Amino acid sequence: MALGPCSLDLQKRRVELVRDWSKHISSLLDLLFNMGTVTEEDLSLIRGGGHTGELDCMRTLLDVLQGRGEEACRAFQFVLSNFKTSTASETGKAKLFPQNTHNMQKVLKEGLQKHKDILAKHHGPVLSSYLSSARQTSRSAEVDTFTDITFCRQVGYPVPLQYQHEATVVGDSFRASRDEAKRRGQTCAFRELYQSLLCVSEDGVALLSGVAGSGKTTVIKRLVQQWAADVDAQKIVLSMSFRELSLITEPQSLQGLLSDHYSHLKPVLPELLTSTQGQVVLILDGLDEFCFPLDFERTPKCSDPERELSVGALVVNLIKGNLLPGTSILLTSRPHAVAKVPQLLVRQFYSVLGFSPAQQKQYFEQNCSSSQAAATVWSFVSSHKPIQLMCHIPAFCWIVSTALHEGTSCLFFDTVQTGAASQENGSDSTKEVSGAECSDQSSSDPNALLANGPAAQSVCRPTTVTEIYCCFLKSIVVFHVGGCMEGMHLNRLQDAPRVLRENKGMLRCLGALAFRGLLERRFVFDLSDLSSFSLDSCELTQAFTVEVLKEDKASLTYEKSFHFIHTSVQEFLAALYYVLESFSGSDPFSGLKPAVPALHKHLMSFVNKLRRPKRVLHKRVKKAFRCGESHQSGHMDLFCRFVSGLFVPKTRFILDGLFSGEHRPRLASCMNLPSVTPPFVVKLLRSQLHSSSLSPERQLNICHCLYEAQDSELSLHLQHWLTVLSQQTSGQCALLNRDWSELAFLLQLCPDLQQLKLDAQELDAVGLRRLLPVLPLFSTLSLAQNPLGPEGAEVLSLALRSPDCQIEHLWVVSTDLGCEGFRNLAEGLKDNRTVFDLRMAINHIGDTGAACLAELLKTNRTLRDIRLRDNLVTDSGAELLMEALTENTTLEYLWLFDNKLSKECVQKLKEFSKSRSTLDIKVCF
Repeated sequence: MALGPCSLDLQKRRVELVRDWSKHISSLLDLLFNMGTVTEEDLSLIRGGGHTGELDCMRTLLDVLQGRGEEACRAFQFVLSNFKTSTASETGKAKLFPQNTHNMQKVLKEGLQKHKDILAKHHGPVLSSYLSSARQTSRSAEVDTFTDITFCRQVGYPVPLQYQHEATVVGDSFRASRDEAKRRGQTCAFRELYQSLLCVSEDGVALLSGVAGSGKTTVIKRLVQQWAADVDAQKIVLSMSFRELSLITEPQSLQGLLSDHYSHLKPVLPELLTSTQGQVVLILDGLDEFCFPLDFERTPKCSDPERELSVGALVVNLIKGNLLPGTSILLTSRPHAVAKVPQLLVRQFYSVLGFSPAQQKQYFEQNCSSSQAAATVWSFVSSHKPIQLMCHIPAFCWIVSTALHEGTSCLFFDTVQTGAASQENGSDSTKEVSGAECSDQSSSDPNALLANGPAAQSVCRPTTVTEIYCCFLKSIVVFHVGGCMEGMHLNRLQDAPRVLRENKGMLRCLGALAFRGLLERRFVFDLSDLSSFSLDSCELTQAFTVEVLKEDKASLTYEKSFHFIHTSVQEFLAALYYVLESFSGSDPFSGLKPAVPALHKHLMSFVNKLRRPKRVLHKRVKKAFRCGESHQSGHMDLFCRFVSGLFVPKTRFILDGLFSGEHRPRLASCMNLPSVTPPFVVKLLRSQLHSSSLSPERQLNICHCLYEAQDSELSLHLQHWLTVLSQQTSGQCALLNRDWSELAFLLQLCPDLQQLKLDAQELDAVGLRRLLPVLPLFSTLSLAQNPLGPEGAEVLSLALRSPDCQIEHLWVVSTDLGCEGFRNLAEGLKDNRTVFDLRMAINHIGDTGAACLAELLKTNRTLRDIRLRDNLVTDSGAELLMEALTENTTLEYLWLFDNKLSKECVQKLKEFSKSRSTLDIKVCF
């Protein structure tokens, strides 16, 4: 219910009323009681049995008046204006209406300017690596710039289906099928976000969602910096992180919280919270890191900024608008946590889509030390589909830049020469993996199949995501001290095995911390977590770990917390720890128990080595993959991929010095590197891929694992699927052991493919379910002449209900749906808002199916063209369709050829069609 003017006025002036009139609470209560505004029960509640102070009594009185409504608030205002005592009248009015308003405005203006300066400095650019440092040095005279990023704006937000790792699905927003959405103006740039939040006078909650590393915090920094530089800005920005709020365990008031966080605002904070509420923009960053529950139904209402609350209740009252009404609030969150806030409370929803390919190129041009280095890095990234897919995440672009070390790579010191030679000789580039125009290489290496261009042909460059992260870690460790100076590159790389060997202990401890955090789904750690793994925070600030583990010092509690620079780095270090422990014969899980003595660990390792080492290693690997299977949210997917990749000898050679007893080929040549993955790893992955117990998302991740393990069989299968996509083969000549999950993997790496045509491929419901993660991504889905049946219709129904569904043309001609199958399909179409072309001839849905279609047409206003040729529909089914079409005025074409219709019914259908100028019913005798 909307508040009246008197209620709103009391709510806005609450702080000053409590401050200035609490001393007169007894007289005010007497007057209000005599007027009948409050009752005896109210007086008893307000006074609290005489044990409540004046300030709390005044706060309770204001709550009671707000609950009574507009009349009670108007009576209270009347009492205040006519209040007569020897001191209260003049004193109260003097405080409510300060005589020296000009001085107060001057103090407020000076305080806000100081606030701008402090906030701009706090949100300034942070040098996160030697790469950024080198780049910053070369452009010291320039003002720091940001690479543009792509946003999507919408009202409300879809509830995400968290079945895959967020890094896997981030590229879906840049598929060609999303071009229509872009034309409709759903995407926006940073300037529109800035204007919406800081230039338009709208209150309420805006939510900014994006995967880890997508640039949410960078967007906040850019917002604050641009606001601080804008001399005409009318808004006042306050910014806090949920990471800091999670450290507060004691009840605290909003005013006290802001005073602690912004001590420089203490002189003007009361004025700020009362007279300028409509100008305040409150930014709360990182909702996914908030560890307290948010109960929007049972949390008591509080509109008093001075009342102490638990931090969870305080956040709830801020978001609901009880505290600081009229304030604009911006929340940022990873997708899995957006559902913590009810949709009705969110005025505007923004999704950070990340970098488009053009923005990726722009990023490398802005952040590499030279245009030549940027061109080299971009040539590499654009040549490897899996790597470019992850480069939609801005943080991954930084990781790639660091891994390639300004385009030279940290794999071998002769990479530059080899790469240059390949550039000179590589005039013929292969075709891009896009629809039918995909690479036609005969190499048995799956990475070669998914690579494009001369830069991809260099054996000395990393080709998998695991190799990128190995190069990243090696680059951080080797070049941490003093950066990479000219002429020192070769010497540093030659010394790399010794440096890595010396830091193996610290890397193991970091990996153990990362692994435990991953199992517990924790991404923020305190000093006790570090000490339990023998990590000293003082030593961390003096070693390479400052590039990997970032320290945060909370301004509210002065406590230190730590987090890995990106969740994928935490996942890689966890996998590295797991593989190192497995190779050494130790149980990776036992290393997570600090209470276990070191002697016991060494003893268990020795016992395991006495057993059959290969059997123990097999057991460890199987346990890692089972760990990934048990987490259906997908947050262990990347960990499993890294584990698979680290079993490739070539990959482990990058980190030569960490793995003892490895074969070390000569450094001067990278052509002799062993690249064969241990057969038991591939065999284990293959057995999991064929398992019927895994979800489609986990089966798709197994294909990613096979890619990281550089499985040669995967390459052969992908080549077959390319011929299927180009419609050069049919199901009769298909491979006997082909797996539809491999096609899903390939389709995920084909962003330019808009139409998925799998006609006559013997695709059944089981195979269709394996394609479920990618089915919603295509604008045209043609599955004609496949034995889908009712079970396949259930799978299609799931795809149609997906929040990411882009299907516009659904062609399921002759797929054995029957009436039961169409009933399943209709359930998915009921709330679907994308499909307008439905072709389902020769499915024998009969009158029962026609009845389901009639019910669907009464509510669905998206369908424009429905083709029901040869579906055994009789006169009774046609009557039901005509009845539904009297309500539905959006359908344009209905095809009913070759059904069981009488001449009278056909004539009736034609007459009905003539009565509707926008409807064409195609039917014949």
